[in-house]
Amino acid sequence: MYFIGIDIGTSGTKVLLMDEKGAALRTHTEEYPLYQPENGWAEQNPADWWEAVKRGLREICEDGMDIGGIGLTGQMHGLVMLDQQNSPIRPAIIWCDQRTGKECAELTEAVGKERLFDITAAPAMSSFTAAKLLWVRNNEPEHFKRCRHILLPKDYIRFMLTASYATDVSDAGGMQLMDIQNRCWSREMLGALDIDPALLPALYESSAVSGYVQSKEVPQCLQGVPVAAGAGDNAAAAVGTGVVETGKAFTTIGTSGVVFAHTDQPLIDKKGRVHTFCSAVKGKWHVMGVTQAAGLSLKWFRDTFCEKETDDANRSGQDVYKLLDEKAAGSPIGANRLLYLPYLMGERTPWLDPDARGVFFGLSAIHTKSDLLRAVMEGVSFSLSDCICILKEMGTDVGHMTICGGGSKSPFWSQMLADIYGMQVYTPACTEGPAYGAAILACVAAGVYPSVEEACHALISHTRTYTPGADAHKYAKNYSVYRKLYPALKPVYELLK
Repeated sequence: MYFIGIDIGTSGTKVLLMDEKGAALRTHTEEYPLYQPENGWAEQNPADWWEAVKRGLREICEDGMDIGGIGLTGQMHGLVMLDQQNSPIRPAIIWCDQRTGKECAELTEAVGKERLFDITAAPAMSSFTAAKLLWVRNNEPEHFKRCRHILLPKDYIRFMLTASYATDVSDAGGMQLMDIQNRCWSREMLGALDIDPALLPALYESSAVSGYVQSKEVPQCLQGVPVAAGAGDNAAAAVGTGVVETGKAFTTIGTSGVVFAHTDQPLIDKKGRVHTFCSAVKGKWHVMGVTQAAGLSLKWFRDTFCEKETDDANRSGQDVYKLLDEKAAGSPIGANRLLYLPYLMGERTPWLDPDARGVFFGLSAIHTKSDLLRAVMEGVSFSLSDCICILKEMGTDVGHMTICGGGSKSPFWSQMLADIYGMQVYTPACTEGPAYGAAILACVAAGVYPSVEEACHALISHTRTYTPGADAHKYAKNYSVYRKLYPALKPVYELLK
């Protein structure tokens, strides 16, 4: 029997095939565009996600396969609005969009800052779904009036597969319409914002069955297959890396970067620097800090400045990021006193500032492309280290750190994280993260394992350990300067509005 994990990412969708023993047998990734109609905006076409899923399923499935279940995961916070005919009304406003500053103020005024923390475990967030919905109501009232259903990105795919309007508790927490402690929709939030509860999908625990495949657009072997509720990308990555118990944490470097720690209780940072959500483990929670533009920073640098390296990689059949690693390694620790602030899309942890923007600081005529590349990777790593500092300040145990996502495929970046964190960093045997976690959730939903924890114990192992090196202390000076830069620049950022 086989299980499928589907991950609706920002840069592309990954579809993964796993067997009962946890071996990832096949993966297929389809990329699609991100649209930025204005500075700070970010949108995608839900039809692109669905086409990518269909192509991926056709690539990994064969006639007659015994598929036991499908699990879903994907980018959080995105707003998909369906009309009465279940067609998307407008492009999805996705997680990194920063247009909703006025709506965040409106939300805070309607609910109250303290009450927002009590209910949703967070202040009003420009990236969260509730503020996006208010923006549409304020700026596109004709679209709002047509809306009959609100879904998150992965849940749109669920609807296309099963015709079910459903979501899970981990992903729903990022909508800012949910009572995080009681794991249900908040009538108080919906009432204060005048949002009809009928717009919202049914709410499930992550390993529950949420529907059965009935779409005729996917391979025949999938008909009638149960679809697990699934999880937001980071909650699914936690399952995929075994971070399902207290004391365990992971770092992921995808488009965004996350430091994620499992907790048995809903710990809340009243300063709003990190986020508390329900985890994919029934009755548990997690705390996470987010760097908005982690892998996105490196991708931006690649696309903007690395045409030669991209051409070389295409000619030689190599991964361009391997070539970029080699070039970055040609610069010493500290990138010859060059620093980078990774705020290309504003920043969440620790600043909660949608107006923050990226910076190269200390740039001089001595610097080369190698220095700039290394500075980008160090700046992202410093931002992730900020997340760890806050989690520890809250009393969260982050003693066992795993790395996943695209960054985990870089030994150079993985060692850099171990050095900057000052702790061992482990690489799981399967580095597919969210898609793998979604497949494990499908396995639990199908009854192969009685719980997420037992599935992870049986299926997950680690293959490599990175230990802080003898030169790790050399990062300290630049990190100290890095932490002073945002407070100094904040008044200037406001002049760019």
